[in-house]
Amino acid sequence: MAVPLRAAVAVLCAGLVATLLTTGPARADQREHIWTVSGPGRAAAAHEPRARIALDATTGTVSLAVTRAGRTVVEPSPVGILTEQADLSKDLRFLHRRDRLVDERYRAKSGKRLDRRVRMNETRLSFATPTGARLDLVVRASADGVAYRYVLPDAYGDVLGETSAFNLAPDASAWLGTYRVDNEGQFVRYTAATAPTGEYSDQALFETDGGYTLLAESDLGGGYSGARLAHDQGTGTYRIRLADDRIDTDGPLATPWRAMVTGDLATVTRSTFTDDLAPASKVPDASWIRPGTVLWTWLAGGRPAGQSLTAQKAYVDYAAERNWPYEAVDAGWYFKSDAWDTTDPDWQTNSWMPELAEYGRSKGVGIIVWIHQRDLDTPEERARWLPTLERWGVKGVKIDFMNSEAQPMLRWYDSILTETAAHHLLVDFHGSTIPKGIQRTWPHVMTLEGVAGEEKRTNTAAHLTTLPFTRNVIGSMDFTPGAFQRVGLRPNSDAAEVGLTVAYESGLQMFAGTPESYDERPLARAYFDQVPAAWDDTRLLDGRPGEEAVLARRSGDRWFIGGVYAGAARTAEVPLTIGPRRWLVETIEDGADGLVRERKVLRGGDTLRVDIVANGGFAAIACAWRPGITTCHR
Repeated sequence: MAVPLRAAVAVLCAGLVATLLTTGPARADQREHIWTVSGPGRAAAAHEPRARIALDATTGTVSLAVTRAGRTVVEPSPVGILTEQADLSKDLRFLHRRDRLVDERYRAKSGKRLDRRVRMNETRLSFATPTGARLDLVVRASADGVAYRYVLPDAYGDVLGETSAFNLAPDASAWLGTYRVDNEGQFVRYTAATAPTGEYSDQALFETDGGYTLLAESDLGGGYSGARLAHDQGTGTYRIRLADDRIDTDGPLATPWRAMVTGDLATVTRSTFTDDLAPASKVPDASWIRPGTVLWTWLAGGRPAGQSLTAQKAYVDYAAERNWPYEAVDAGWYFKSDAWDTTDPDWQTNSWMPELAEYGRSKGVGIIVWIHQRDLDTPEERARWLPTLERWGVKGVKIDFMNSEAQPMLRWYDSILTETAAHHLLVDFHGSTIPKGIQRTWPHVMTLEGVAGEEKRTNTAAHLTTLPFTRNVIGSMDFTPGAFQRVGLRPNSDAAEVGLTVAYESGLQMFAGTPESYDERPLARAYFDQVPAAWDDTRLLDGRPGEEAVLARRSGDRWFIGGVYAGAARTAEVPLTIGPRRWLVETIEDGADGLVRERKVLRGGDTLRVDIVANGGFAAIACAWRPGITTCHR
């Protein structure tokens, strides 16, 4: 009996050693049906998030949790999807696992930085129901997030919904925007449990023991339906609710990614995780795509300006004088002169737009035009509008009033994205969805609204300081800063308004002010002449949602800094963490009689002190200093 016993012990020990030596992005305990997925960094990178997927052997249900540095970020949360022919949320049995490394590089046209590196571990866990229906749960983990999606290898009929949800600690701080079809809800702070019962935008930010987590979605198209969060007060659970009760599918399906951007606040703010999850660019030649600052004429001139060639030429002249590369013509230019909001049926022959586009070209200013979505909602309309605009020399379109994330509208997005790219038209979506990875796949999408922006009359300073940590994390945001003339209709100071042009990223940075308001504030005007709309790097210098946000963005060898604050006046102390050298820092601040400029020479890592008025802010440019350098302006 001794020999067999020794053999058995040897086998047991060998198995134990093999288990202890197992490494890689995912491991499974077949007895407990638990797998972990972490990023491709070194195992010692404890600050990076880790996903834990568990299969309950009794119920056949699957859950996913996220931890960071050993602390809970998202508690075990249900995953699953329901179709006409299969309930893929329970009675599942594990089949097999496949792992791979996602390692990609790409170059963006806009966003927080142009050069991107993607490194994620991907684990595909395959499950089956008792009837043989298959569900693949694909999980990705990187240094700044965890995401999962469902892949159905076969057709199981239309999708009827998901059981997906996110369970947060009830006392977790939460910054939530009430869901609206135009995604223009204001962000308000609650705890996860105290938020009122209702629906919220899926760009929800939570603070837990493990750090900050922004919920998001990526790779959303016409094959599926947009998501929002459904919540019952008193719980920390936020369920995925789709815009459609039934999603049309006719074969294998890959759903959008359910993403959790996770880390400290600086990591979340700097993250490009939702772009990184999205498919590669579908625009083979992107050389014509140019971000830039824009003189926007709606808040500046309203309806009269929209129907006046003379007024628009004056705006082009002003943009040319300032070297702003674009001017945007808003609603009215193709409406009947005697019936606002009614399309002139002879717009192709009656319009003065070709003359304006040629005038702008002669001045070095590209023209962007507003169009209502209803005028582009059929293939026939698009075949008339888009080639005409391209022939006239128009550079881009601002398309408005989609106001839906239902599948039919998402299919329209698929069409308009393909066709605008084919006609070399930049795109700005208003009344729209939010980015969700769209700018990687379609880099001619320069910006999207999907935000309670400058047009709103009810914004708060707290809302303004929350946007860099929520909406603007996931992609370019057309807030339209710079409306100095709206005194009393905006909650912030003039210096804060200048700072918004940097604190908020947009590939087309639409300046919403009047030429007169800029001329009355020459320091703001000069700053707008300098600020770019494409960035080589982005850093959070200081901030907390709802209180303050100070972001630094680099273009070439200069850093632009924008700070916005909510609450009482104070002296802000901002760590100047932009590099170890001596910097000339020129700030624009609120003074007793208007904007003032201050100059300081500081070393990287020093504290930049700025006097902030109530609900105020500041803007700055930092450049390398040496004797004789007196300004960062060029």
